[in-house]
Order: sequence, then structure tokens, then C-alpha cells
Amino acid sequence: RKLIVTDGKLSLGRCLLATVSIAILLFLLLPVFITIPISFSSGSFLSYPIDGFSLRWYERIFESKSWMSSLRNSLIAGFSSAALSTIIGTLAAIGLDRFDFRGKGFAAALMIMPLAMPIVITALGLYFWLASLDFLYTYSGLIIGHTVLGAPYVLITVSANLRGFDWRLMRAAASLGASPGVATLTVMLPLLAPGILAGAIFAFIASFDDVVVALFITGPAQYTFPRQLFSGLRDQLDPSIIAASTLLTAFILGIMAVGELVRLRNQRKSR
Repeated sequence: RKLIVTDGKLSLGRCLLATVSIAILLFLLLPVFITIPISFSSGSFLSYPIDGFSLRWYERIFESKSWMSSLRNSLIAGFSSAALSTIIGTLAAIGLDRFDFRGKGFAAALMIMPLAMPIVITALGLYFWLASLDFLYTYSGLIIGHTVLGAPYVLITVSANLRGFDWRLMRAAASLGASPGVATLTVMLPLLAPGILAGAIFAFIASFDDVVVALFITGPAQYTFPRQLFSGLRDQLDPSIIAASTLLTAFILGIMAVGELVRLRNQRKSR
């Protein structure tokens, strides 16, 4: 009887947790689902019910030089900063996990500080730092700023993978004649690949979705897609803005879906 009651409590708790989780998810996603149909409206204003079905606003985006230029800037900054974030975050995670030194906790806290601080403070600090380096309103400054945002994600995901990593494998590789570099490339990195890939995806999304840092450190020539979207909200409010936000949402969801598929594939291979 006690087992039945316990199982009943567990099932009731799970049902309650699932209900609350679904309610929160709907609360967060409902505004997105409401606005997406407007991007297919044939009307010239944001209104419900929509006047008719049309792809004119998507055509306007793809025909616009400013939108396409901002998309190119976002892709350049996203891939470049994700690559740098992956290198920096992975090396930092391995160093913090492998070695003990004075100030190790402070160094780890310093690395993840951009996640804990308000994004406006981070953007303001980047503004003054990049201004001192004469990197404001340049692609280099944009990539550096987004690397600061993305590196903590890689550090966290790789550090989580390192908790289950057996360092005896590295010693075994060394005993078989492998150099530290060869052992790292052939033993460690393949085992850490899921965490590295997840961190790289999060770093790319952090760059591609950023608007606050871009507001501080970019000029008109370096406008990113979200920055162009923000400018459009102030200058012209028409369904093309909703179409741009729909494309941005679909692109990010697509990247996350690809990352999840790769993660599941790696899990199946490891079994």
C-alpha cells in the first residue's frame, strides 16, 4: 500500500510539474505565435484579423540591401565570434579543470561574469574598452564584443563534460607514445565534442541574437540583423518587421534543432 501511495504521489507531482511547465512555455511562446501570422498579411498595417495571405513582406526583406547587409554582418560576426569563443572557452575549461592555482575561483568567476552582469553594463564596459583600442564601429570590435558574450557559454558546457572525463585516458595515450597534442586531438576532443558543439551553438546564438552590445559598438556599416530590426521598430512599423523577427526566430530554432540532432546522434554512438 505504501508503494502504491508513493507512486501516486510521484505521478501526481509529475503531472503538476508538466502542467506548470507547459503553462510557462505557452506564456513565453504565445506572443510569438500570435505575431507570426501577421508577417503573411497582405495588408499594410499590423492588425488582426489579417487582410489576406501574402509573401510581400518577406520579398521586401530579401530585396532590401540594408536587410541583406545586416544579415551578412550577423553571419560574419556570429561564425567568427563562435569560433573564438569555442577556442577560448574550451582552453579555459580544460585549464581550470586540470590545474590548481591561486585565484582559480576568481578566474572562473571572471570568465562567466558576462552572464551574471546586466547586458547594458557589459555593453558599456565594452564601449569604453574598444574605444581605447580604436576598435569602435569596426568588424573587429563587433567580433570581440560578441566573443566576450559567447565564451562563458562554451566554458560552462565544456566544464560540465569534463566532470565525467577520465584523465587516465590521457596517461594511457601517453604511455602508448602519443604526444600531449596528439592525445588531446585523438582522445580528449572527441569525448568533449558534444559539450564543445553545444557551447559553440550557444555562442553563435548569443552573437546572432544580440542587440544591446551592437547598439553601443557598431556603426551603420556594421549593423547586425537584430540591430537593423531595432532601427526598423523606430523608423517604420509595418509587417516587414514581423517578417524579419519571424525569420530570426526560425533561424535560431533551426540551429538549436540541428545541435540537438547532433547531440542525440553522438549519444547513440557512445552507447
